[in-house]
Amino acid sequence: GYHADRWKNLLIPYGSPTKAYFDTSGQDPFCMYNYILDITTWNKSTRRGFINVKITDYAGNTVESQMNSEASTFQQYKRVKILTGFHRDIENIAKISLTYSTKTLIGPKHKLRILQMKLKSLNNPKR
Repeated sequence: GYHADRWKNLLIPYGSPTKAYFDTSGQDPFCMYNYILDITTWNKSTRRGFINVKITDYAGNTVESQMNSEASTFQQYKRVKILTGFHRDIENIAKISLTYSTKTLIGPKHKLRILQMKLKSLNNPKR
């Protein structure tokens, strides 16, 4: 981690431009493990909603992502990248589960058909 008053001095010399995202959880040890979900869908109709990610390791330990605050728009054959975070790190992922929601109580239920997806750790980019 970085001391809040010194983060610029530590990060800026490593490249330009620098983007820093400080995200902490409300639970001890207060760190978040961030991932990018890169997803391509093949629904003919445009869908708008939220994706919740659940990852499980080979020992059966499961961690669920925090719901994104903004809905994503999914169009046929268009890639969407979603930043998601977890309270614990899962090193050897055995299973990835996605739940799609529109957060509406009324109206038709829609499915999100996935053509391709990739989950990449931002904390450990070599994974």
